[in-house]
Amino acid sequence: RSMYVPANIVVSAAGNLEHDKLVELVQRSIDRRAELPNAKPRVRPPLVRTPKPGLRFQRKDTEQYHVCLGAPGVSRSDRRRFAASILDAILGGSASSRLFQEIREKRGMAYSVYSFASQYTDTGLVGVYIGTRGENLAPCLEITAEQLAEIAAGKLKADEIVRAKENLKGRIMLSMESTGNRMSRLGKSLVTDTELLSFERIIA
Repeated sequence: RSMYVPANIVVSAAGNLEHDKLVELVQRSIDRRAELPNAKPRVRPPLVRTPKPGLRFQRKDTEQYHVCLGAPGVSRSDRRRFAASILDAILGGSASSRLFQEIREKRGMAYSVYSFASQYTDTGLVGVYIGTRGENLAPCLEITAEQLAEIAAGKLKADEIVRAKENLKGRIMLSMESTGNRMSRLGKSLVTDTELLSFERIIA
């Protein structure tokens, strides 16, 4: 009742549609629900301080350990977000990434290993996930720490950067074949008040 009110909702659409017709349908839906409170949007307070380091462990009767390492990243409007995406692709964002090759392909220590980056209005998140058996946990974390240190020190090969860029470009273009992805892209730019860049600019 407090969050799902007209002032807090964005309607996004993509595909074979007529803009005016869509607006009419949305307006009709709002009119029919006149009882909904049209309160001011409720906004989460911005992140002003980096959270303190912490550890959380949850016991569960499974064969594997599921480990997630996370740290603050960059926001959706930060100019470094493109560089962050390239670093993510190099570290663990694809099957040719360092973590995937070192931990899964070369040593067969984990079935699932990858890195990820999420961006929000005022902050972001970077992380690494590893799913592995208990005996492989320490070596997997050592390899991850080594790769993070190498990337932080700028030890990147030119062909590695080119490959990551081409991989990202291909994934962006393929994702845009889905009208659902196009719709989400439009909605996210409005929700986060971020400039909607053309594909040409993103690729450039």
